[in-house]
Amino acid sequence: MKLILLIQALTVDPVQLNLKAKILSMLACFCAIFFVALTTQSLAALPNSPILVASMGATAVILFFIPDSPLAQPWPVFSGQVCSAFVGMSIALYISETASSAAAAVGGSVLLMLLLRCLHPPATATALAPVMSENISELGYSFLLIPVGINVGLMVLLAIIINRWVLNRDYPSAFATEANTTKQNHTAQTARHKIGISTKDIEQALQNSDSFVDITATKLSHLLSNTEMNTFKRVRGNIICADIMERDICTVEYGTEVEDAWQIMQTEKTKVIPVVDSVNRVIGIITQHDFFKYINLNAYDNLQEQLRSFIRRTAHIKTSKPEAVGHIMSRTVVTLAETAHIVELIPLMTLQGHRQIPIINDQHRLVGMVYQANLVAALYHQGLAQSISS
Repeated sequence: MKLILLIQALTVDPVQLNLKAKILSMLACFCAIFFVALTTQSLAALPNSPILVASMGATAVILFFIPDSPLAQPWPVFSGQVCSAFVGMSIALYISETASSAAAAVGGSVLLMLLLRCLHPPATATALAPVMSENISELGYSFLLIPVGINVGLMVLLAIIINRWVLNRDYPSAFATEANTTKQNHTAQTARHKIGISTKDIEQALQNSDSFVDITATKLSHLLSNTEMNTFKRVRGNIICADIMERDICTVEYGTEVEDAWQIMQTEKTKVIPVVDSVNRVIGIITQHDFFKYINLNAYDNLQEQLRSFIRRTAHIKTSKPEAVGHIMSRTVVTLAETAHIVELIPLMTLQGHRQIPIINDQHRLVGMVYQANLVAALYHQGLAQSISS
C-alpha cells in the first residue's frame, strides 16, 4: 500500500492542464523558439555569433505552460535574463577559474534578481553561459544584446500575443489584476461590506507566509471563488436559473418611445424592463433611474412637472431631449444562461448590487428574469426542505 502511494506521489502531473491545453502550449513553445531563433539569426552581425541562449527553452516552458506564475511575468523574464547575462559576462571576464566563476555567476545573478524583484530561474543558466564557453565570453558585453536581449524581448512579446489572443489566457497577470481592481472599486460603491475572501486578503496572507506559492493572488482568488461555488452546488443541489426565473416579463425595443416605456412601467408596476432587438436578444436595460437622470432639478423645481415634460412625446420634428428608449437605456447588461446554477446569481446580486438578472437561452435570446426575491425564496425553501428531510 505504501509503495502504491509512493508511486502515485512520484507520478503526480506537475501541470494541471487538459490534453488540448498541453498540446497547444507545446506548439506555442515550438513556434516561439523557431521564430526567436530565425529572427535573431537574421539580425546577428557576426556569422559565428550564437543565435539562441539555451535557457530560452526553459523560459518558453514557463511562459506557455504556467503563465500565471509570478516567475513568468514580463518583468522577471526580461530583466532576469538581461541581469544574469551581465553578471555572468562580468564574472567570466575577471575570474578565470571555472568552479569559482560558475558559483559566483549563479550566486551573483540570483542576488541581483532578488534585489531587482525579477527572479527568473532559467536566467541562472544564462549567467553560466559565458563562464562555461570561451566562444561566448569572447563576445564581451555585446552578448547582452545579441543574442540575449533580442531573444528575451521577442520571447516576451510572443508570450503576450500567444497567451492573450491565441490561448485566451490572462497574461500578463497585471492586466487581470487591474481589471479585477476596477471591478472591485465598482463593487465597493454598491456593497460596502464584502463577505468572503478578497484579493487583498490573499496578498496579505502570501506576504506573511514563508513558503513560495507559484500562482498570483488574482488567480488564487479566482480558484477560491470557484471552490466556494462548487461547495454551494454540492450542498444545495442542482438548482438552475430556469427553475426560479419569472417567464412572463415585459420588454421594449430600441425604438420604443420614452412615453410608452414609462406607461408600461406604471401599468405593470415594474421598475426595470429589458430592451431587446428584433430577435429578442438583450441589447440593454431601462430602469426608473434612466428616466430621472435626464431631469435637472433645483430646490424650487417641481419633480412631477419635470418628469411629465421629459416623457411627453415632442410634437415637433426637432427636439433636444431623448425620445426613444435606446437613447436613455443602460447598454451594459449582465445576463446569465438559463442552465446556470443559482450560485452564480449570488455574487452578482450581493456584491455587484444587481437587483435583477435577465436570463437567456443557448441562442442568447431572452427567456426570463430573476429578481432578488426569486433567489431569496429559492434559498429559503430549499434550505427548509433540507432541514425537514434531515
